[in-house]
Amino acid sequence: MLKAGVAGEFFRHRGLIAFSAGGAMAEAGLLTFVAPGARPLAPQVTALPPLAAYHDLRWLFAFNQSWLGFTGVLVLLLVVRSVVDAVLVLLAWPRANDPSVPAPPRPRFLTSVVSCAVLTVLVWLVMSPVVTLMFGVALVPFSWPYLAAVPIMLGTALALSQGGVGQAWWRRLPPVRTAAWLLASFAVLSAASVLMTRLDAPAAVAVAGLAGIVDARAWYGLTAAAVRRSVERPPHPWHWRAALWRVRRAFYHRTSWVPVAPLAAVMVIALVVGMARLAFTGTVRFTTGGGSAAIAATTPLAGGGGLIAASLPSAGTSGGATSAANDGQTSGATGAGARGHGAVLVVEGFGSSCCGSADALQAAEPGMLVRQFSYLGLNPKGQPIRYGPAAEDLPIQVLGDRMATQVDKLYQQTRTPVDIVAESEGTLGLYAMLARHPHVHVGSLVLLSPIVEPGGEGDVSQAAATVPGQALITLNNLVGGMSSFGPSGAQALMESVSQVGASYFAKISRDTGLPWLAVVPLADAVTLPACSWPQNVVFVNAFHGGLLGEQSVRSMVEDFLAGGTPSRDSPSQRGLRHAATVIAAAATAWRMPELRPACPSSG
Repeated sequence: MLKAGVAGEFFRHRGLIAFSAGGAMAEAGLLTFVAPGARPLAPQVTALPPLAAYHDLRWLFAFNQSWLGFTGVLVLLLVVRSVVDAVLVLLAWPRANDPSVPAPPRPRFLTSVVSCAVLTVLVWLVMSPVVTLMFGVALVPFSWPYLAAVPIMLGTALALSQGGVGQAWWRRLPPVRTAAWLLASFAVLSAASVLMTRLDAPAAVAVAGLAGIVDARAWYGLTAAAVRRSVERPPHPWHWRAALWRVRRAFYHRTSWVPVAPLAAVMVIALVVGMARLAFTGTVRFTTGGGSAAIAATTPLAGGGGLIAASLPSAGTSGGATSAANDGQTSGATGAGARGHGAVLVVEGFGSSCCGSADALQAAEPGMLVRQFSYLGLNPKGQPIRYGPAAEDLPIQVLGDRMATQVDKLYQQTRTPVDIVAESEGTLGLYAMLARHPHVHVGSLVLLSPIVEPGGEGDVSQAAATVPGQALITLNNLVGGMSSFGPSGAQALMESVSQVGASYFAKISRDTGLPWLAVVPLADAVTLPACSWPQNVVFVNAFHGGLLGEQSVRSMVEDFLAGGTPSRDSPSQRGLRHAATVIAAAATAWRMPELRPACPSSG
């Protein structure tokens, strides 16, 4: 009966429901015309304060503005957000005749605006690293920054979930009900994103309206919880809870000056930074490879657009290489002894080192010339130069040129097109090589943990003139200083990707010719466009990177390069592809806004 009464009281807040749902539908309708790919963000415009502030901050970063423009839009957004949240607070305030909540008088509008403004500034400050990470994910899409950013965002949002409502909200942690409503809102907004990426415009606007109603219910729950706490009465003096209540009140009065909620939000960031530091020093290790690897069809010229468009450019004739996988340099099969048996160039990703990780593959294929690509190039004898993790911070133009040189060296030794197995950053170099050297002698391609659609947000080469670019470079330098990558992190790589990465990727996606296979870890689905993917794309249960160390993936790659055509539609692969589709659609709600069409048609 109580629940029914609370629900009935909520539906009597018609102004709250209309304002929340109407705002979500209005933004969804507007984005349908100006940025359809960003439509899943629309329901967040009237979400609980921390989620709504995160929504605003991403839009602020999306246009990569100069300091002057950024500051002007920042002030305007702050005023609008404070007014919108204050209106929602007043509309959600329990009525005087609500039997479930003994409501004190409504706060004044101006007081609510000031309180909401303070909260918005605080949320923007603690979530700016999160949005910077998401800006970086849009530039170089891989899952690790996203998987770090979302827990920070959720943790800080939980700590500040009661912000702007009630007196001195900053002095206490939110009640359980408030935290539960924020988590429920996060789940509903993610589910709404899944639907909105699949529906046409009118249906997507309707889904945004339904999500807006859930936002309204969360606002009502938030204000009700804050009001209950403000009018909390002590239990019966002889009840055991009375003693606990008196201890809690005494502690609260002694520590009322401590900003508990903001400190909790900062502690979330400190915890993640600490874990990152432990990971860099090797104290904590994360498994990067995955268990089972399900295989889909790998026909050489599967049609369709989507992830990596239908095909890749022609570069020589189809090769007959018969193995691939783990990184490394040749152990001895060189020159005339390897002629006619083919060659494989394995390109490891960021943070790798050279050159001793292909021993198992070389032992399995003694007649094959297997060599690891060196980011430092070749020595006078034509052998890869050893390198460490700091060597991979190269402009992708240089990376592509060096890759072409090493492919040409292998071709001269074997006189057969060279098969390439590239992972993570290595796929960026592959795009650059094929775009800059279209006639290089390549047989077939395997892309492991591929970087898909790089260079999507802004030009960080002009970082000093833009706030998002400067924030990304600063964060990159901070991470680089904590790691073995060097104080500049991946700055040269990011700058070059922002300049030419998108054009290189678009060029190879339009052309035809080479057989290819992309092996995508399921974790990377959080960075993928919510589109249909060619059958050349295989999903595996894994995190980004380290796939070359997985026996199941090595076997898959060897079969592909040997000309095999595995099962087209295995049950496990269908399940993984379906899971990846849902994950990609849900993750869209929390990434940077897509200013371009999310799924452009293939050219």
